[in-house]
Amino acid sequence: MEIIPAIDIIDGKCVRLTQGDYAQKKIYNEHPLEVAAAFEDAGLRRLHLVDLDGAKAGAVKNWKVLETLASRTGLVIDFGGGIKTAADVDIVFNSGASLATVGSIAVKDAALFVSWLGSYGAEKFLLGADVKNEKIAIGGWQETTDIWIYDFVREYMDKGVRQVFCTDVSKDGLLQGPALELYRNIIVEFPELHLIASGGVSEMDDIYRLEEAGCKGVIIGKAIYEGFILLNDLSKYNAD
Repeated sequence: MEIIPAIDIIDGKCVRLTQGDYAQKKIYNEHPLEVAAAFEDAGLRRLHLVDLDGAKAGAVKNWKVLETLASRTGLVIDFGGGIKTAADVDIVFNSGASLATVGSIAVKDAALFVSWLGSYGAEKFLLGADVKNEKIAIGGWQETTDIWIYDFVREYMDKGVRQVFCTDVSKDGLLQGPALELYRNIIVEFPELHLIASGGVSEMDDIYRLEEAGCKGVIIGKAIYEGFILLNDLSKYNAD
């Protein structure tokens, strides 16, 4: 299973929010490149980079941070936050992202997202599915839809999407463990899906449980920054 550390960006700085609340912001490092380099030094190969300014503004904002990390590390970066137009997608790929992370737009404007899948290739997108009681949540999790997670995943797998990361909103940032039952159910329904867990991971045992459940990757943020999971332990996990 692939370990994917997360860097969330506000004003060019590495931060974390609790349950998507901008009022609950904590700055961890003013230099994201230092953080990314530490991840790479630990033997990690992927990075989940989130433009929180972009997510709030509805347009990509922190592409220069992406450009810096992509040009000065060898990390495979997926980048999301504020991708709303084809111009945003172009900025993301031109700035060095390997994958564009898309969530709300796949719910609000499915036709547009499907057109991007055709133009750029479905393999270039990481689909984000934020979930509250098995229903898709959008708009910084403030808005819960009537769309069942299984219908959402099925719709886009039929269009060629294979990588999906799923965040249980009730778990994110609380360090109380991931949504194992949800992930098991999704994997039973879609055994060929490259499912990436996100939210709630607080210890190495969570990582082993997610691997046993069949997840192909796990995004980890706060647990690393707060010292609950050490980069040295992640490095050993990768080496096993």
